[in-house]
Amino acid sequence: MQGARWKRWLDVQAPYRRHLRGLELGFILDIGCGIGRTLANCGGDGVGIDHNPTAIDLARAQGFEAYDVDEFWGTSHAQEASFDSLLFSHVLEHVEFYAAAALLAKYTPLLRANGRVVCLCPQESGFRSDPSHVTFCDFDTLGRITDGAGLAVEQTYSFPFPRVFGRFFRHNEFVLIARKPA
Repeated sequence: MQGARWKRWLDVQAPYRRHLRGLELGFILDIGCGIGRTLANCGGDGVGIDHNPTAIDLARAQGFEAYDVDEFWGTSHAQEASFDSLLFSHVLEHVEFYAAAALLAKYTPLLRANGRVVCLCPQESGFRSDPSHVTFCDFDTLGRITDGAGLAVEQTYSFPFPRVFGRFFRHNEFVLIARKPA
């Protein structure tokens, strides 16, 4: 669906691309990279991980460096302090709270001191739109998840529209940015 002519013509990803590139995330680890859309929106400077082999193949076909989880841990990237940022874009809502916290804690050692973690999760309408969503990750929930990994919340905001739009606009997101202490 992402290749639909009308979506390309209107460039529906443009606001998300500008948003992510504006964050200046540096070298990222995109956990749950899927087919590479977020890697593309970030400018492609990073590595992706996903559990779906078909998605990994599609991301690689676009020229991205992507691995399944087991494969990733055998790469040179799986070193402490290898990444400027960790990106969890529409991932944490697919698992139970404690699994989300464990997932974040698992990858935090790969983040450089003062590195950032960016969590993007759907608001109400987006959450309701997908039956595979398990945990509603609002700012409070995301804060508890990042706090458990020893990260300090730096910023929270609603994107692309104010928070009230999340009740009916499917693509409105909670954005939480946390920082690893130096």
